[in-house]
Amino acid sequence: MFDRLFGRKQPLEGTGLPVIRNVTLGRTVTVDPLAWRRFGDELLFPFDRDTLVIVAQGLVDLNEGGFVHRFYTDDDIMFQAVSNDRAGQDVTDVTIFAPWDSAYPSSAAQRPAWKTRLKARSFTAEGLPDYDRVWFGPEASEQEPVTFWEDIHDDRDGIVDRRIFQTCMLFGRDLPGDDGRELLLAIDQENEAGDVSFEIMLGMALELGEFRA
Repeated sequence: MFDRLFGRKQPLEGTGLPVIRNVTLGRTVTVDPLAWRRFGDELLFPFDRDTLVIVAQGLVDLNEGGFVHRFYTDDDIMFQAVSNDRAGQDVTDVTIFAPWDSAYPSSAAQRPAWKTRLKARSFTAEGLPDYDRVWFGPEASEQEPVTFWEDIHDDRDGIVDRRIFQTCMLFGRDLPGDDGRELLLAIDQENEAGDVSFEIMLGMALELGEFRA
């Protein structure tokens, strides 16, 4: 009755939240800390634990046959899996990101300058070295960022609780050794109420054997 009175949307058939390698909202993910600790002080990735308690789950439809599955802790650590299918059975990439900096523009005039930084061949910020553009390669002096809506769920009823529009670019820098790379995700995000923030997250790629849930 209350759903009918107050217009609560019903979950559509088949819209249950995907479970990616046993990872989904409400579960705990254990991550092998050697995936990043082996790089020692060279790594700036601000992460100091080996367990993640997932309290929210996001889904991005890239509209090109790919999907991004995101799993969040209560302090905004983001565990992310990219797959070729919505169900997450064909995973192609797994990363973990932690917040580095968050800023809220005081005027609309600040937004174009931030988006220009996202287009550049390299990205840096206070306290950080240079990171080179990963998406699309570094050849072009400027490259348009990726844009998408992320549907975020706070429980497993299949109803979207929040939507955030994001404009973002992925950068990276090589670490000592043959296979080490630290990632930087720079984001312009806007919620449905029109609130805007600029986000910087640092992260690492994970192998499928480096986590379990």
